Amino acid sequence: MEQLEKVEKLREKTGVTYEEAKAALEVSNWDMLDAIVYLENQGKIKGPNMSSYSTRAQNSQEFQQASQNYDNCGGKTFGEMMDKFFCWCGKVIKKGCESYFEVTRDRKNILNMPVIVLVLLVICFFWVTIPLLIIGMFCGFRYSFHGDIAKTVDINSACDKMAETCENIKKDFTGSDEQK
Repeated sequence: MEQLEKVEKLREKTGVTYEEAKAALEVSNWDMLDAIVYLENQGKIKGPNMSSYSTRAQNSQEFQQASQNYDNCGGKTFGEMMDKFFCWCGKVIKKGCESYFEVTRDRKNILNMPVIVLVLLVICFFWVTIPLLIIGMFCGFRYSFHGDIAKTVDINSACDKMAETCENIKKDFTGSDEQK
């Protein structure tokens, strides 16, 4: 870039007069950046606006308002949420131990176990437990629940309906064999 173009460009960018731009470039050996710094030091142009960011805690009104809003919204800590979760798990385990799963055949009690054991068997050995329960229904076993779980949900009527359905299927199947 030739000297005249540099003077013109500096004058456009900074808003100083032609003479001030030429003098600044001559002092700075025709370097544009040094000329701008020279003009800033002379007070002829304003330096760039500086902004800063800090992670240091400041007691600004905006921060205090945000903190108050958080406190008012009932924010819970991780520990409080974990305490609530473990209390819920404890209640579920307690109910599972107080309620029983009963297996009967011909009105004789064959097996009586806590519901929590049944749940663990279904979770851990799904592919064995569920088919055994279904096969047991076709072999005349009936299932029922006793305790808190039977009071809150009428699950025993559903078990009775499943047993009746299995009996009807068994009768239909054996009845069709007799006709052949």
